[in-house]
Amino acid sequence: SRMINLQMQKVEHSRKIGSRCEYIKPNVKESCYLYDEDELVGIYISDVKKDYPKLASVMSIANAEFLSDRVPKTLLERADVMAKVKAGMTRADAKKAGTVQYSTIIGSIPPKPLMRRAYPNRSSVHAVKSAKTFIKAMLVSAKEMSVVMGELMPGHLKSQLEAVSGVDDKWMFGELFTSSISNFNISAPFHRDTANIKQTLNAIYTYRHNSNGGCLYVPDYDACFAMPTDSLLLYPAWRNVHAVTPIEPTHQGGYRNSLVFYALAGFLK
Repeated sequence: SRMINLQMQKVEHSRKIGSRCEYIKPNVKESCYLYDEDELVGIYISDVKKDYPKLASVMSIANAEFLSDRVPKTLLERADVMAKVKAGMTRADAKKAGTVQYSTIIGSIPPKPLMRRAYPNRSSVHAVKSAKTFIKAMLVSAKEMSVVMGELMPGHLKSQLEAVSGVDDKWMFGELFTSSISNFNISAPFHRDTANIKQTLNAIYTYRHNSNGGCLYVPDYDACFAMPTDSLLLYPAWRNVHAVTPIEPTHQGGYRNSLVFYALAGFLK
């Protein structure tokens, strides 16, 4: 369906890497091409189901699997949980009162010399039998992202394929990415994805249920993306500082998930 062209205006700001983002009202809600002057930077699709039903249906399988106990997670102990424990609450109660946050990484994990692991490897989730459906759905989705990019941003598809051509096939996850992270209720502080391969786009797919916030904010343009369920943002996450606005479940069990695909420079030969 019709996409509008959004001219993003550069603005001055004093956001610091590592600082938290406050609640900001989303101001990008319609499907659009994102332009910085003459340069097409990315695209935002507010309802993937309309134009890419296959991608939407495979992503819904991936999201349901991610929410299940079939997929292993890394739990992030939130600062608010720790503060409540300090104040005398039990950890179990604090977790109920606070927002549980967790993530799962699949695809390839780059060498981390600091962790004394000087070699790249595949995420350990690939060895977990019960996670096979999740991995397969995410892999099919990664391939569908090539279809979306090819139709809407053929120039970017070409440059992304070129940019990842230096990565050995065994480290690829789909044609365009090396890795993927799925996040449950995580609102990331201001950062830039400096480990990504330049000239590549991240694909960020969102699911939410009974929750407000959790919008992606790019202060360089004062652009705040609404990110409803079945929205997709293709954006060069290495290019601008960005953060996620606070996620506030409105009912018990409310959540906001982001399922993200990206290409890491650590795998370039």
